Amino acid sequence: MKLVLFDIDGTLLISRGIGRHAKRRAMLECFGKTGDLDNHSFGGKTDWGIVAELLAPYGVTSDEVGRAMPAYETVMARHMRAIRKGYQAEAIPQALDLVAALRPREDALIGLVTGNTSKTAAIKLEMARYDPAWFPLGAYGNESAERDDLTRLALQRARNLTGRAINGSDVVVIGDTPDDIKAARAIGAIAVGVCTGYVPRDQLSDSKPDYLLDDLSAFLDRIPLC
Repeated sequence: MKLVLFDIDGTLLISRGIGRHAKRRAMLECFGKTGDLDNHSFGGKTDWGIVAELLAPYGVTSDEVGRAMPAYETVMARHMRAIRKGYQAEAIPQALDLVAALRPREDALIGLVTGNTSKTAAIKLEMARYDPAWFPLGAYGNESAERDDLTRLALQRARNLTGRAINGSDVVVIGDTPDDIKAARAIGAIAVGVCTGYVPRDQLSDSKPDYLLDDLSAFLDRIPLC
């Protein structure tokens, strides 16, 4: 069995700004400040890590942000639900097709490794016509400031869920940023870079993924699952 772990933004869907807007509201409510949110790059980072970077100039530590994450996650989800009618999230068609093809297979288990919090991940997926229940396991951006920790956590959850001794080499991590590739390397997984996000192809290529795809239409032809 292969464990196939998907990133969300730029890999499964494009959400067009709702995350930044909800984050602004949540940071103001929870911390009273947002830092330089408008110019901050989110790609490949976790929500915990992003908030910690934005608040570091004010003397707020990453540990302090981590302790606030349970409340922050709930507040951000509330704000995202409140503004979702003003935004559209679009599924990336080839990714939607790939998820549909993998779901019934007995030789594959699909999951998420995303910088989004668990609650906002579900909202974005629903907006883009994915059912969150299609992904029976995941690791999320409210659980660590470091993306590498999330692939480790997802692998352990897959072992717990299946009762199988799944190794890193049994895992495929799909993402659109160099940080996704690095997180795959952290567990010895197969790293698939997909050029459907905001990172230029040459920059993604420089991160040395095992496979570099223009989109996910060729995934089943290129990447061995058996």
